[in-house]
Amino acid sequence: MTVNIQEALTDIVGPKGILTGEDVSQRLDGWMGAPQCQAKAIVRPATTEELSAVMKLCHQNDQTVTTHGGMTGLVGGAISSPEDVVVSLERMRNIIEIDAENRTLTAEAGVTLQSLQEAAEGIDLFYPVDLGARGSATIGGNIATNAGGNRVLRYGMTRDSILGLEVVLADGTVVSSLSKVIKNNTGYDLRQLFIGSEGTLGIVTKAVVRLRPKPRGEATALVAVEDFNHLTRLLSLAEGALSGGLSSFEVMWNDFYSLVTSFERHKAPLPASSPFYVILETQGNSDEAEQERLEVLLGEALEQELISDAVLTQSVSEREKVWAIRDDIEALLSLNPIHGFDISLPIPAMQGYLDTLRQDLDQHFPDCRLVVFGHLGDGNLHVIIGQVPMEDKKRLDEVVYRGLSPLGGSISAEHGIGHEKKPYLQYSRSENELSLMKTLKLALDPKQLLNRGKIFD
Repeated sequence: MTVNIQEALTDIVGPKGILTGEDVSQRLDGWMGAPQCQAKAIVRPATTEELSAVMKLCHQNDQTVTTHGGMTGLVGGAISSPEDVVVSLERMRNIIEIDAENRTLTAEAGVTLQSLQEAAEGIDLFYPVDLGARGSATIGGNIATNAGGNRVLRYGMTRDSILGLEVVLADGTVVSSLSKVIKNNTGYDLRQLFIGSEGTLGIVTKAVVRLRPKPRGEATALVAVEDFNHLTRLLSLAEGALSGGLSSFEVMWNDFYSLVTSFERHKAPLPASSPFYVILETQGNSDEAEQERLEVLLGEALEQELISDAVLTQSVSEREKVWAIRDDIEALLSLNPIHGFDISLPIPAMQGYLDTLRQDLDQHFPDCRLVVFGHLGDGNLHVIIGQVPMEDKKRLDEVVYRGLSPLGGSISAEHGIGHEKKPYLQYSRSENELSLMKTLKLALDPKQLLNRGKIFD
């Protein structure tokens, strides 16, 4: 008997839980130039039980499923086809429990990162993962991609803040392990299997996140640096002098800093004449103590000629203005069409890689604009290349990615693989690694219904 999928889905989630027709096509499958959603329907379960029933139905009818989170991904991980059903957890936005004594928070996957952060702050605690898209990105999406952000240097990636998960598998099976303990060595750590799997092994519905003591104070500085070797020495000096308090070490190459500060909405705190600019952030017991520690560090750095100029912010407003420069993705859109690359490298290899990349771009794409910024402390660079026609994207990808493998780099530091980076996964993973990944995929999703065509075929 042929099942009408749309009618059967409506029976599960109700009329308010499903979108069809123009309500589907009006949505995009992502951000920044993503295509229109083409799915048969967007189903929006309100509970884990509803999602389990949805997946059981899809499994019984060999129906492929694409998952949607906050739609802030950058590698085509949410792209759907006309044959797909999209599952969106946008109605699962409840914070289930906040345990101040145990410093944990349990939330549904559709809760935005910003809402989670604010809930933690409401009990004088702190969730350290932070992204520019915090208002839209969801905790489920963060987990699916193992998101990083601006504070990885001190607090680690998303996986370092996840204690427990509830996941619905491709056949509708619910695996609930909402552990609230830090130490739990009881066989395979299944949560780590799903973190970073981009929804290909299961759909996260709930998570227990680890909260940290809220920093009582912080201080931020913007410094100018004249040489890449000075950057690495400054990082070492800061990590030692600030005794583990360094929470951010964000580097902006001149091409990024000069572009962003050319817009009237920004007043450049420092002249745009140096090769590198660094935002240093330290967190600790009080604003006064952190301000003093950072001031001492800047004095040492000036004395050692590691920095040529510096601005130590004096207020929350000044701090926000400095971070607004780093987070101004809108400014990059002035280089349309733009192509973003999220890569990682051993720190000593970074500048050599970029020098070679500039030469290759000059040879193959002489009219392009290269803009670079990133989290130097964890080896993550965001490479933005503008004014290259979209039809040249594959050729450009090859130029950017081919130099990473010999240097021990990765084609994806924190954005994932999705659809866009799939052809280049071989540059970061061996044949044996890929074979094992595919074995895991077939074990958990033998019909390959979940996010088909993402990460690998």
